[in-house]
Amino acid sequence: MSKYDVDTAETQYQPGSNSRVLLNKLNITDVNDINEVEAILLVKLYEKTFSYSNPTIKLSFQTIIDWHRQWLGNIYPWAGNIRNVRMSKDHFEFTAPLHIERQICIFEADYLSKQEKLENFTKEELVSFLARSHVEFILIHPFREGNGRISRLLMDYMSQEAGYGLLDYSLWDAHKEFYIRSIQAGVSRDYQHMERLISDILDS
Repeated sequence: MSKYDVDTAETQYQPGSNSRVLLNKLNITDVNDINEVEAILLVKLYEKTFSYSNPTIKLSFQTIIDWHRQWLGNIYPWAGNIRNVRMSKDHFEFTAPLHIERQICIFEADYLSKQEKLENFTKEELVSFLARSHVEFILIHPFREGNGRISRLLMDYMSQEAGYGLLDYSLWDAHKEFYIRSIQAGVSRDYQHMERLISDILDS
């Protein structure tokens, strides 16, 4: 099953886009144009989130939902909503919609609630924590689109809280297949490959 084969509002395409661009409020039909708009708005979200005038955020899953809505709310009607369609990528299926809310509660308890401990983690503890939290977030895949970019924003925020600042993900982009395999390995709680990727970018 592909990302787009369930016939709901979340899977409709923009007319005139040759089924390449999701239905959007801006009536954009070109995939390069929609990517550019998303990128510009993501930069604005980063600027707001990491502004010196912005108070420290107490992380919860509502924080992540708010980020998603602030980022994509002017583009997609489902921005900030937990998805209700099944999604898969490269023959790998993410959490089924019926189980997402439960997994969100677990994620909040296991990771987001540990925010105040981040600054006291050793580097080894931080690498393990970020690796596990990143894998588990991607496996949940809570939103219709933008999960990877929101997960990086979350990791950047936690990295900053731990004293490391924003991270450079270009190494991940250059080794995308290894990254994907690292996520898939997390299904069986094997996080060592993601830990390697985290450690590499913390050192860069």
